Amino acid sequence: MYTLAHPWLLLLILVPLVLRLVLPPYREPRQAIRAPFFDRIAALLGTTPGEGAVVARVSILRLGFQWLLWSLLVLAIARPQFIEEPIRRVVPTRDLLLLVDLSGSMEATDFTNAAGEKVDRLTAVKEVLDEFLTRREGDRIGLIVFGNAAFVQVPFTQDLDACRMLLEETAVRMAGPKTAFGDAIGLGITLFETSEVEDRVMIALTDGNDTGSKVPPAEAAKIARDNEIQIHVVGVGDPRSTGEEVLDEEALQAVADTTGGRYFFAQDRDELVGIYDELDRIDTREVEAETYRPRLDLFHWPLAVFFVLSLMANTGLLLRTLHANRSPARG
Repeated sequence: MYTLAHPWLLLLILVPLVLRLVLPPYREPRQAIRAPFFDRIAALLGTTPGEGAVVARVSILRLGFQWLLWSLLVLAIARPQFIEEPIRRVVPTRDLLLLVDLSGSMEATDFTNAAGEKVDRLTAVKEVLDEFLTRREGDRIGLIVFGNAAFVQVPFTQDLDACRMLLEETAVRMAGPKTAFGDAIGLGITLFETSEVEDRVMIALTDGNDTGSKVPPAEAAKIARDNEIQIHVVGVGDPRSTGEEVLDEEALQAVADTTGGRYFFAQDRDELVGIYDELDRIDTREVEAETYRPRLDLFHWPLAVFFVLSLMANTGLLLRTLHANRSPARG
């Protein structure tokens, strides 16, 4: 669609016409010979002399050509533009941070993938999270992995493909064999400090009790609550195990309750899929989008026509002048 950035400037096209009607003809004083019998000659001719000026007649074509050049300049400063097809950009409505446990116990092969094959817990988790991330349009996603310590794998981004790729590159024990769940929450709180989105959610996935955090999960959860961060916790361990690998459901439930989130327990892949479907229902929101239509400036086209016509006119005038100067010599 074609438009003008400053359409009101088109009124300037009428300025030459108004000035021609309002302003008097151009006068230029010149030297003259005073004749004492001028009045007698005028009386004999029956005319009454008066003050005035000889107005040179200008052809309509020349006036029209000059007005066309002026109109082209006015059109250029009015900035003609072409509005291109709209570009849609999704506006972030929520910051969603995933906390994924990479401790040694995540290599236990007690889950079944979509093909019915036995896989380790982390593989099942990545498979389900990959499906979950495909539905995150409108969210900014971040990823923290933790073992002996917590690390930012993906800062907040709307590039879901990059997030899924970096999630796929994670491996069991790459952050150490222990479980620093409290430190992961603390790092997540730090990551949220730069967030300007009101709806801030963590989804923590772990299969063991906290065995290496400097900040206990319960204390980290209180700080998260004070920062208006909601934490949903998904436990995928075996509650019947003992030692460091035991799933401390009571502690995980307390973290979720403190922040207003929910705790889920998944014993197999189907339950894990159901949990993320439930999280989708809990955190429903409208996807907002901004539409932007790029504008392509076209002012150079009327300017180009102006310069071409001006060049042609000046060239023609120059040729006529040269021809006129050469004609007497030939005679």
